[in-house]
Amino acid sequence: MARHWQPALLDSQLPGGWALVHCNQQFLADSNGLLFPREWLKQQELSVLAEQGIGHFDGDAVYLLELEQPLSLPGCAWQSLRQVMLQGEADIFRLLSYATQIGTWARQHRFCGSCGGTMEQVRGERAMRCPRCELQHYPRLSPSMIVLVTRGDEILLARSPRFVSGVYSTLAGFVETGESVEQCVAREVREEVGVEVRNLQYLGSQGWPFPHSLMLGFHAEYAGGDIVMQAEEIEDAQWFSVHRLPPLPAPRSIARYLIDLYVARRLGLPEPVLPG
Repeated sequence: MARHWQPALLDSQLPGGWALVHCNQQFLADSNGLLFPREWLKQQELSVLAEQGIGHFDGDAVYLLELEQPLSLPGCAWQSLRQVMLQGEADIFRLLSYATQIGTWARQHRFCGSCGGTMEQVRGERAMRCPRCELQHYPRLSPSMIVLVTRGDEILLARSPRFVSGVYSTLAGFVETGESVEQCVAREVREEVGVEVRNLQYLGSQGWPFPHSLMLGFHAEYAGGDIVMQAEEIEDAQWFSVHRLPPLPAPRSIARYLIDLYVARRLGLPEPVLPG
């Protein structure tokens, strides 16, 4: 049965609820899962950097405890967000995706970037405020593009040295200051594989918590050029037939959605839905 996750700003001074424990893109888990009774956690010796009320899961309040460093608790182990994406339920991944972005933001904004003072959480608002110079910071988003380049029944896929062995994916990159997302698509494709594109079509977006991206997904047609791989960024890049594809990214990723959507349209199959 599907479960429901709803982000919300909760007062961390209220008692009760469930809690997630997060540190360095990982979550604490035991045999019952990743949600712990919040009051029980507060009885443990945790080095908590920040506590954030992040919403409701099946109607129950959920809080996030961001730790200064990982700790060991009997019967518990640390689980990466990528593991959850590959193995866990979609609703759990949405919850953890949101939580890791809030936790990373809270960790990175403990001190003021203007005067160096200690930041404080603003009650009733998802913000950190410097009491010395009154600078405020809100959760950060970094816009980026991800694009599937196609040539008839062929799609252009590449792999980075950071990928899981054998997996090929679409091209992606961060939007630079002063450029549009469309300009970013053309620049990144040119830089990474040396080809030109045309007829860009926006297909959807996905929050991507590694650590705080907003991925804007595009389809683009090949316009010219030979593949020239960017040193240190691209390990291999090839044209693949939609009838013979290599190992692909995880099904819940927007990269996989872009690929599956194009393949479905070329082969007359039911179109996939972009994961929320």
